[in-house]
Amino acid sequence: MVADKHNCDCGNFEHDHEEEGIVTLVDEDGKEHDFVFIDSLEVEGQEYAILSPLTEEDQESDEAIILKIIQDENGDDILVDIEEDEEWEKVADAWQEMIEAEEE
Repeated sequence: MVADKHNCDCGNFEHDHEEEGIVTLVDEDGKEHDFVFIDSLEVEGQEYAILSPLTEEDQESDEAIILKIIQDENGDDILVDIEEDEEWEKVADAWQEMIEAEEE
């Protein structure tokens, strides 16, 4: 599975763990998108979520996105796009290393 940079201009997301392993993200237009929660990882003190989109047939896609986990003003976790290419590359590299270590 290859990580693709999430670049759909969705902005901030609220996330809801409705079912175990399923995350529903609501974009700024109010449209819901379902993802399978694959893993989370910490890079340089910041936490990130690795998610795989569900297809219309509720099948996990072979793609993945990486979103930063931050806290809003109420202290609730929200998922946001990674804006800096350098930051995204560091996280994608860390996730790839984690996958390779698990395969060994």
